[in-house]
Amino acid sequence: MSAVQQNVQTVDWHSDAIKARRKSRYAAETRLKAYGLIAIVFALGFLTILIGSLTVKGYKAFEQTVVSVEIDLATSGFDRDKLMDANWKSLVKKALLEVGGAESLKKKEQKAYLDMFTDNAAYLVRDQVIADPARLSGKSSFVIPLSDPFDQLAKGEISRDTPEDQRRVNDRQIAAFDQLVAKGVVSKPFNWGLIFNADSRFPELAGLAGAISGSFWSIVVCFAISFPVGIAAAIYLEEFAPKNRWTDLIEININNLAAVPSVVFGLLGLAVFLGWFGLPRSAPLVGGLVLALMTLPTLIIVTRVSLKSVPSSIREAALGIGASKHEAIFHHILPLAMPTVMTGTIISLARALGETAPLLLIGMNAFMTSTAHGVFDASTALPTQIYIWSDSPERGFVSRTSAAILVLLAFLVLMNGIAIFLRQRFERRW
Repeated sequence: MSAVQQNVQTVDWHSDAIKARRKSRYAAETRLKAYGLIAIVFALGFLTILIGSLTVKGYKAFEQTVVSVEIDLATSGFDRDKLMDANWKSLVKKALLEVGGAESLKKKEQKAYLDMFTDNAAYLVRDQVIADPARLSGKSSFVIPLSDPFDQLAKGEISRDTPEDQRRVNDRQIAAFDQLVAKGVVSKPFNWGLIFNADSRFPELAGLAGAISGSFWSIVVCFAISFPVGIAAAIYLEEFAPKNRWTDLIEININNLAAVPSVVFGLLGLAVFLGWFGLPRSAPLVGGLVLALMTLPTLIIVTRVSLKSVPSSIREAALGIGASKHEAIFHHILPLAMPTVMTGTIISLARALGETAPLLLIGMNAFMTSTAHGVFDASTALPTQIYIWSDSPERGFVSRTSAAILVLLAFLVLMNGIAIFLRQRFERRW
């Protein structure tokens, strides 16, 4: 009998010392579980605080205070072929004065009254009539957004108890607003303009359409470059490249590039794509190229790990039945690794969607009042639009900034949800 067996036989497993050691081990396990639970509770708590604070600040931006105005276009005398040159300002001004019963006011008082409505009211009516010329045949109802101060007043952001000289609206304007409310022409519908309008210097008209289109085209360019290049590089390094000091150096640099701050890639894009190649500034093409450079290292690493996770028996079986190495990779190994590759790709694109610093350096933070229709059109992106609005002095942009963050988070959650679905739907367990 060995010495170990003799020692085991001499141990009294029911002694107080053994019970104390067992109790100590169980207590350590319980503490470890408690630490993990506390960490999860803290993480969920901070996440709840983040989402809650954004919701509290931003939910009011998802509704817009508007006034319904009836305009008789049949008596306007406008020529259908010259609607762009018509005197829309005079027509809309008359309609707004009538709806509030302000026709008899003095010119200065009328100006203060008209300040209640957005300055672009005439152009909004013009664009709606041009889109539907049938409105020229009679009376039509138009929805005119209130200007930002009165939108804030309607939402309770401006207190009526504040002294008149300390708020942006005077008592006469508040009385006129209350009169419009009493007539039932004021409402607060869902603010579709936040999604479908481009940016504007007027908070009541500003939207995210330009930023969404810019982010979309940038992500398309990023995917079109990083996906094939990343997979090809990973396949070569994992399956074909010889194992020597040069490939080791390449692998080390790829791992290091994955940890490089995104602002460095922005500086690279500024120097190379804008400085050397002369590509258009603020274009999604440049943004997509910079984001592709930033996501490539991560995508290469994820693809290599997914290729390694495929059992070697798959490769050996393919080679055993006469397949070439090329056929074994593209007919067997890569298809089995593709679910993980796609998951990593979507997560990488989600990270690219939320990047701000590299896009700021290539000029995708300009004031754009139109949407991008291609990769060469100047545009902004969702993160840079949030940055622009957060730096605006108008109070209406405060809630819109939080609302824009919620929209960006919604896109990120959607993309991560797709990644989770793909992983659970196509993942293979060996």
